[in-house]
Amino acid sequence: MTHDHDLVLRPTAAQTEAALNPPGGRNGGDLVVETLAGLGATTVFGLPGQHALGMFDALRRSDLRYIGLRVENNAGFAADAYGRITGEAAPLLLSTGPGALTSLAALQEARAASAPVLAISSQIPTAGLGGGRHGYLHELPDQSASFRGVVKSVHTVRTQSQIPSAIAEAWTSALTVPHGPVWVEIPQDVLLAETPIPVVTGGDTFPEELPPRPELTAVAADLLSRAERPAIIAGGGVVRADASKKLRQLAERLQAPVVTTFGGKGAFPWTHPLSLQSWLEDRHTTDFLEDADVLLVVGSGLGELSSNYHTFKPRGRVIQIEADLGKLESNHPALGIHADARLALQALLETVEERTDPVAPERVRDVLDRVRERIAAQELTLEQDVLAAVRAALPSGAPSFWDMTILAYWAWSAFDAGAPNTMHSAQGAGGLGYGFPAALGAAAADPTRPVLAVSGDGGALYSIAELATARQYDLNVTWLIVDDGGYGILREYMTDAFGRPTATELTRPDYVALAESFGVPGVRTSARTLEADLAKALASPGPSVVVLPAVLRMFAPTHLD
Repeated sequence: MTHDHDLVLRPTAAQTEAALNPPGGRNGGDLVVETLAGLGATTVFGLPGQHALGMFDALRRSDLRYIGLRVENNAGFAADAYGRITGEAAPLLLSTGPGALTSLAALQEARAASAPVLAISSQIPTAGLGGGRHGYLHELPDQSASFRGVVKSVHTVRTQSQIPSAIAEAWTSALTVPHGPVWVEIPQDVLLAETPIPVVTGGDTFPEELPPRPELTAVAADLLSRAERPAIIAGGGVVRADASKKLRQLAERLQAPVVTTFGGKGAFPWTHPLSLQSWLEDRHTTDFLEDADVLLVVGSGLGELSSNYHTFKPRGRVIQIEADLGKLESNHPALGIHADARLALQALLETVEERTDPVAPERVRDVLDRVRERIAAQELTLEQDVLAAVRAALPSGAPSFWDMTILAYWAWSAFDAGAPNTMHSAQGAGGLGYGFPAALGAAAADPTRPVLAVSGDGGALYSIAELATARQYDLNVTWLIVDDGGYGILREYMTDAFGRPTATELTRPDYVALAESFGVPGVRTSARTLEADLAKALASPGPSVVVLPAVLRMFAPTHLD
């Protein structure tokens, strides 16, 4: 009797011949790029270094497109954005020690945002592995230990025969929900040595799905069907699972108002009658969610930003659907359902009963009116006008990438993303410098539409060198730099806390002249001309810079009341 698991795909005569007589001149680096190509990769990001030269030499013998950035951390941000936009694992090629370590902040953001990044680093020669102090250049006692608490999984290679399987295993890990960054390290000598191993031609991997337990979705469906005041919080897991349509169907069937987290921007239509938008940093929204007798949380761990800085205290039953097991019930007791958002929402759609609630849209309008009144009382016209100008200038469906800056904090709450998977920021880990290099990665992923990057002048200085990258690869990114002469949000925080700021002021370069020195056109704008200048830059092919000198203020927080 023959079983399915006994079936083996037999090589063709041509494959056998190629395997028996592999081409010469190949090294361990070729096994890396061949495996990546076999897995479906088309674009890699990175920065060469002495120990990693075997990988980079192999790139010229492959069809992979290489996008080289000027700083490893920025290369990591670009790979992060590529993974978010495409849903594919984005290869990131790095060198040993300092080069590898410089990527850590970007990998932390990718982990926090569940972005699939496949980082492949060189290592010191095999003879130096094991923690001995041999004095190799770039040597760390245990390089992988530096990454183990940041990435999903770590894979150390010691021989060439391990390369294809290790990379395939890491690829599967990166694309298994929750997505995230993974780490592969390969010694210098293994990458450089000529290889007798046949050309890698296969590589299909099949990340496992994460369906919900049916007994749990049955209970959840019953609770939601019988609820009097159901509400939904939709997080980034909805966007990553491509489950926005299912979310809308469920919300409409239940007549349940929906608020999206900052990572879940675009998961629910902004102007839908049931949309509470993204005003999570507002006590009116918090009160509304606390009043829900059944609250469905999909794809969110209800962390600091999603819970109005942990002031949110639900009084009703909470149902939490979360693919990251560590986040399940980590902040609030709930009916925890460990599952992919798309599969769990489908299960609920098949079992919930339709509700009628004619006053639900009215309750939503009341909350949004209260939010608008609160903001209007603070005389923040400039900030709202600037955000509106950005929204008007940005074409429909064009992605935007926001650094940690005051305008981004406004956008988290008040910006209509327009569609799922179009608005991204570094709100997962909260590091500076994300916006521009991430936008470059998105432009590499989809060159058919313009990409917007938004930074403050403090964050811009983290990635100013990548203007050279943008010009070299002619990437279609418009970079809006809001120049207030310092770290604006820290200036506000310190003034509020201590009466005056310290270490927040920055010497201002001429950002327009600086951009033009890289061959990138730049323009200085004003709040009045921003929409027109930004629209013109976005409509022009290739990179561009728009500088807005302005001191913006944050709206008053409610979590301190």
